[in-house]
Amino acid sequence: MTATGRPIPANNRVVHNPNGNEVRMRQNGRPGDVHIAGRGMDIHHGLNGGRRVSVERADHSRIVADRRGYGYVQHPYMYHGHEFAHRTYWRDGRAYDRFYGRYGYHGIFIEAYAPGFYFAPAFYGWAYNPWRVPIAYGWGFGVATPWFGFYGGYFAPYPVYPSASYWLTDYIISQELAAAYADQQAAAAAQAAANANAAAAAAPPAPLSPEVKAQIAAEVQRQIALENQEAQMTAQGNVPDPASSGIARMLSDGMSHVFVAGANIDVVNAVGAECAVGEGDALQLPAGPPPASDATTANLVMLSSKGGVECRKGDTVTVAYADLQDMQNSMRETISAGMETLQKNQNQGGLPALPPSANTPPVKPEFAAIAPPPDPDAANQINQQTQGADQAEQEALNTMPPAPQDAAPGGQPVSAGPPKTIAVGQSFDDVTGALGQPKSVVDLGAKKIYVYPDLKVTFKDGKVSDVQ
Repeated sequence: MTATGRPIPANNRVVHNPNGNEVRMRQNGRPGDVHIAGRGMDIHHGLNGGRRVSVERADHSRIVADRRGYGYVQHPYMYHGHEFAHRTYWRDGRAYDRFYGRYGYHGIFIEAYAPGFYFAPAFYGWAYNPWRVPIAYGWGFGVATPWFGFYGGYFAPYPVYPSASYWLTDYIISQELAAAYADQQAAAAAQAAANANAAAAAAPPAPLSPEVKAQIAAEVQRQIALENQEAQMTAQGNVPDPASSGIARMLSDGMSHVFVAGANIDVVNAVGAECAVGEGDALQLPAGPPPASDATTANLVMLSSKGGVECRKGDTVTVAYADLQDMQNSMRETISAGMETLQKNQNQGGLPALPPSANTPPVKPEFAAIAPPPDPDAANQINQQTQGADQAEQEALNTMPPAPQDAAPGGQPVSAGPPKTIAVGQSFDDVTGALGQPKSVVDLGAKKIYVYPDLKVTFKDGKVSDVQ
């Protein structure tokens, strides 16, 4: 396992430095994970070209950022003897908050989504049960919508909707695919390099089938029932149990469950190879007995795949519990947002009208009402961690011992291969993948210079602008 609890792919090299840092190097010579012990920092380079930086402090506060400056700042607080987390998210120049309940499971701590508002019982009943008449709904996106044009071969909305769970299924998938497209565009250069490295093992597309979408709809219906139970508990002054709401319940109830990924994560398949799970991919947790008491990962089956560096449909992949909980959190958060949209837009665009008892404003639970306010400095903290990760990672990689001499079967040295090419527009990862880590780095803010024994590579805004 890496420092973040994820399985280590076959043929990867993990280096433990004397100062406590840990680096996982992929077969292509690029870092996959970097753990900076002195800062409590974990850096993950995704197969799709993204990067995620997470800093965990002793008081359970946390900062998470990606290469574009998106992320969140988390602060813990107590409510009736139970620890909750308040996250201030920052994305596209907008801040919003979410709440989570912390619980222990199999020797680790994970956080389950706790809705910041609950609807009336009548609304949950309206959302759970079939509608009186199936309805057609115009989403407003078509082939001219960039993300839909890009993923049109993967996803098609239902022509009619017999219930809210089916409408919410398309809402979840469309939201995740729109986010996946934005991420893909933002990391296009890095992703192209990652795809080129994995071209030999690239997976073909495997679209969402009607059967898979029906499984997602059934899972959405179960999550609606779960939230209804939570709403009634909190209305009576009880504290919602995050273990009962989270994956601890799903892993032990003997039922099959379906997840829709809400973020890009890298996993390991049954043969030990690393592959990606992308936003909008569907995975199934098969029905089975409760996991062993020392288990910290679960095996899921890929039900769909958008292709490329993503895992293939039918692959069994090992997912860390924290990542699995994040998948469920994302689904529940999107379901909550979708139900809010349903209530606001009822009797419009083809949606059925709500009964009066269901058309009441959602109520904020006490655990959300007494939470500390959103962090006003979240954007700045996320940006600082993004910049600090560049230097911390460079220092960790510079102190790594040299890799052992590779050899082909029979002990013969591996061919040196084609000459390395550095070109204007390449990323940091492209250059270090070709030349290795620099002898030193000159950091001038938006401009950085990587100094090698026989040349200098100048970057501007993260891209090569000059080579001397």
